[in-house]
Amino acid sequence: MTSERLPTLFIPHGGGPCFFMSPTSPQPPSIWDGLAAHLHGLAASIGYRPEALLVVSGHWETDIPTVHDAASHSLYFDYYNFPAHTYQLTYPAAGAPNIAARARALLAEAGIPTASETSRGLDHGVFIPLKLVYPDADIPIVQLSLQADLSPQYHLAIGRAIAKLRNEGVLIIGSGMSFHNMSAFRDPGTRYLEASEKFDSWLTETVTSASHSRDESLLHWVEAPGGRIAHPREEHLLPLMVAAGAAGEDRGTRIYAERLGGRLALSGYRFG
Repeated sequence: MTSERLPTLFIPHGGGPCFFMSPTSPQPPSIWDGLAAHLHGLAASIGYRPEALLVVSGHWETDIPTVHDAASHSLYFDYYNFPAHTYQLTYPAAGAPNIAARARALLAEAGIPTASETSRGLDHGVFIPLKLVYPDADIPIVQLSLQADLSPQYHLAIGRAIAKLRNEGVLIIGSGMSFHNMSAFRDPGTRYLEASEKFDSWLTETVTSASHSRDESLLHWVEAPGGRIAHPREEHLLPLMVAAGAAGEDRGTRIYAERLGGRLALSGYRFG
C-alpha cells in the first residue's frame, strides 16, 4: 500500500468515443487534441501508481449509490451512431471487490445506504478517458454510481464518506464535464459562449477557494452565472461534487483549461 495520500480528480471525459475517431463536421479536426494530451499526462502528474481507482461517472445513475464489486469488467458502449470500430474498443481492467467492500463500509458508517452490482459494464465515462490516463488497463477499477435525485448535498456527502480511501492507495476520480450542454456543442452561439465563460470562471473560483466556502458554493451551483445553461441537467457536474467532498480541507487546483474548438470553456481540477 502506498504511504502517500492520493489526490482526487475531476476530469472532463469528452464526447462519446471522441479520442478514437475523427471529429465530424462542423467540429475542427483538432477539437479533442488538448483534452487528450491532458489525460495522457495525468498519471505522470500524480507521480506514483495507485493500487486501485474509484470512478464516479456522469453516465450511471441509480436510486441509491451502487458499487460495482465484480472481480472483472465488461464494457458498456452507451453511445450511439458512432463508427463501428468504436464498439470494438477494449479496456480489460480488473475489478477490486476488496475496495468495493471497503467503500460500501465507509458509506454505511456515514449512514448512506448502498447496493452492489456485478453485471453492468464500465460505461464510456470510465473506459474512454482511462484508455488515455492508464492505457495498459493494469490498475483495478471500482465504479460508483450517482444517486438519481442528483442532489449536490448528497454527492458531497458521498465524497466525504469515502475520503479515507485516499490514504489506502485509491485514486478517486470524478468523470464528467465542467460544461455539458449538447445544444451548445452542436451550435455554439453567443448565448452559450458567454454562459460557458461565466460558469467556468465561477466554477474555478469556487473549486480553488477554502473548503468551507467551496462546498457551500457548490450546493448552490444552479444560481451561478450561466449555471443552468452550462448544465441543463447536472449529471455531468455531480462527479465533481464527489471529488470535492473527498478532498476534505484540500484546495482545488485547475489543471486543465481550454476553449474547446476555440469556443466553449472547459476545465479539469485536482484536489490535494
